[in-house]
Amino acid sequence: MPRVKFDWDPNKAAANERDHRVSFDEAKEVFFDPNAVDQFDPDHSIEEARYNIIGFSSRRLLFVVYTEGTDGVIHIISARKATKRERTEYERAN
Repeated sequence: MPRVKFDWDPNKAAANERDHRVSFDEAKEVFFDPNAVDQFDPDHSIEEARYNIIGFSSRRLLFVVYTEGTDGVIHIISARKATKRERTEYERAN
């Protein structure tokens, strides 16, 4: 299994944990959910290609926004608990 590298802005990570009670360390776990639903987000890809992934961490179902650098590093932008609609989307895909 290839090693996946992650990065994020530490100030953004602190604000995200305060506002959504989800750490970016926990958010990394969704990328290893074999049933994760990963999709391109054209509505928020003005300056850079953004993606959304819905998947399980070790604790709960999360919705994570990220970009991927040309070097393959995944840059986490935000993470929160998945909404009911997002949970339904995950369940329908699986």
